[in-house]
Amino acid sequence: MRILAIDTSLPAVSVGVFDSETPQALVRETVPMQKGHAEALMPMIERVAAQVDGGFASLDRVAATVGPGSFTGIRIGVAAARGIALACGVEAVGVSTLTALAAPLLFSDEAQIVAAAIDALHGNVYFSAYAARGRVLASPRIVGIADACRLLGAGQVVAVGSGAEALREAAKELGQELAVAERDPWPDIAAVAKLGIAADPQTAPARPLYLKAPDVTRSTKPSVLARAAP
Repeated sequence: MRILAIDTSLPAVSVGVFDSETPQALVRETVPMQKGHAEALMPMIERVAAQVDGGFASLDRVAATVGPGSFTGIRIGVAAARGIALACGVEAVGVSTLTALAAPLLFSDEAQIVAAAIDALHGNVYFSAYAARGRVLASPRIVGIADACRLLGAGQVVAVGSGAEALREAAKELGQELAVAERDPWPDIAAVAKLGIAADPQTAPARPLYLKAPDVTRSTKPSVLARAAP
């Protein structure tokens, strides 16, 4: 299976084309950025596709990270994946950002718990945890940092993601030991591709996964139309 993998959920834009018969990427590109995902994504996809024999026509599937993460980034990536899949007549699937962050650490020889944590602000993290070989211990959720540590319990734990350091500090206060993996704070696009190849389109749709409402405050003042009403 040949898959186009897309990640725009965190502070980077990543795109790659992978083949299930080949361990290495056919082509991949990642550019760290806080803003500008919408402007960067489609040109990157076009560059990547142009370097693959057959281009878009050679694809069997498209995968995109669906969150948690940036509301805008998630929408951009999912919309691109669904549009390309529709145009190419192939399936689009969604991949959890947290699972993609954890995936490279799940198949090591060490018997360890892997915690994926993304800073969700206000003392919270987007969080999930996995045992060896990918067994889910805590499904994706938004939770207070100390509560996330309590969900981990005892055992050797390694954390990854932008919330990993805060998790380690909270664990220390609770008398727990937690290591932080030295990795980029966004998913490896190879992990997104591998999870996308394994995904069931029926249970992993390319649909945004929002674990909290947008940080938008509704005005309590009456609207202009309300004030003008008789």
